[in-house]
Amino acid sequence: MLAAIATTVSSLMPSAGMSATSKIGRVWPIAEPDALSEIEGRAAHVPDMKSAYGPRQNWSAMKAATLGIAHADRKRTVVPFYTLDQDIRLADGKLLYAKGYSFNPLAYVSLPQRLIVVHPRDLAWALRTARPADFILLAAGTPGDGDAITLGERHGRALFLLEERVKVRLGLTVAPVIVAQAGQKLVLTEVDRSESKRRTAR
Repeated sequence: MLAAIATTVSSLMPSAGMSATSKIGRVWPIAEPDALSEIEGRAAHVPDMKSAYGPRQNWSAMKAATLGIAHADRKRTVVPFYTLDQDIRLADGKLLYAKGYSFNPLAYVSLPQRLIVVHPRDLAWALRTARPADFILLAAGTPGDGDAITLGERHGRALFLLEERVKVRLGLTVAPVIVAQAGQKLVLTEVDRSESKRRTAR
């Protein structure tokens, strides 16, 4: 009796070889190309950036905004009001906010990290001062300074260019400056890193 039960059960259970090739339901072959192969194929045809566009320091996208040099330690506040340049309407056409309406974005969102804006010559100071989540923005430097990509690769940290619109929006005039949110305002802490100040510190 036991032998008969064992034989019946074993006949109902698929073998290891059968389970490896068993199909349940309808199947179709994969029609889409392999994503990694597609990325590698396209990357192989990307032109060399230097030969296609010339030296990186001449790219317009790599031009940072200019700032003066801070000659005194100073704190000031800025409210980054934004003014709409067009009407904002709902899907049914009803006017929600009219062109010219101004508001303070900091009343609705918070800036979790600080912005540390420096000239390339003060990058070492910025790297020592920055917290892990802070953004380091580079203002325009001298012709011999490295660009943000090269300097970022050298120091193992993402660096960003200071754009003209960001400079204007935040009311920046000099660097180094640390930008941090305090309530519904931005506090700009300008830091004197001049040679005379460094000699006094020694």
